[in-house]
Amino acid sequence: MTISKEKLNELTVINKRFRRTLIDLLYKIQTGHPGGSLSCTEILTLLYFEKMNITKENLNSMGRDRFILGKGHAAPMLYITLAEKGFFPKEELQNLRQINAMLQGHPCSKTTPGVELSTGPLGLGISAGCGMAQGLKLRNEDSMVYVVMGDGEIQEGIVWEAAMAASKFKLNNLVAILDNNGVQLDGTVEEIMPMGDIRAKWEAFGWHVIEADGHDISSLSDAIDEAKGYKDGPSIINAKTVKGKGISFMEGKNIWHGKPISKDEYEAAIKELEVI
Repeated sequence: MTISKEKLNELTVINKRFRRTLIDLLYKIQTGHPGGSLSCTEILTLLYFEKMNITKENLNSMGRDRFILGKGHAAPMLYITLAEKGFFPKEELQNLRQINAMLQGHPCSKTTPGVELSTGPLGLGISAGCGMAQGLKLRNEDSMVYVVMGDGEIQEGIVWEAAMAASKFKLNNLVAILDNNGVQLDGTVEEIMPMGDIRAKWEAFGWHVIEADGHDISSLSDAIDEAKGYKDGPSIINAKTVKGKGISFMEGKNIWHGKPISKDEYEAAIKELEVI
């Protein structure tokens, strides 16, 4: 189903505001991961504000959808999204990565309402997602499991073990979304460990592969709808994105994986972001 013009406009405004919130927050606390948070903004907002059946009211319902942030370092954008959805007060964002605070540097299911799984070790997300999806099928639930992974993350062997299992058990309630921004901590993916033909690899493991523009809400929406409608096994959306999207001097630069934002950089970034 084509996303409505009204919803498209609403999500566009939310994405711009979330990017501004992220830069304000990470500049204030002088820690966190801006690059990977900015590359998955549209993915998170579309899932939480349009596609997923998950709210603070149904958080304990077996029939809810599940979301796992496999690339746990993008936690700041997940927290901003969860706060907007009312899972916890927005004031908590100011305590990100502070001692004894609720919002840790990577998502923690024990401390943060709305976090389904503690992540950080790369590859853990898709592996646990397989277990969740299989459990839901055994209970005859029709809810979905969504896992967002980084392209550096799929260099991990555990990812491909999970891929084999998901295919074997025909987990058509599992949708992986690859935040394919081409850059990881120490450089580009091509420099560190080239992944070659991503479509061919996932298809060889029995997955339905869908291509999408990770910053185009309509493209992502169509891809998610196609994945939900595919019944023969698991699907992965190869979402082409840009690390540091929205701030020119951050875009495509590995140093912005986790670099603190200086005063001059903050001021330059804010000039590029529309004030909502």
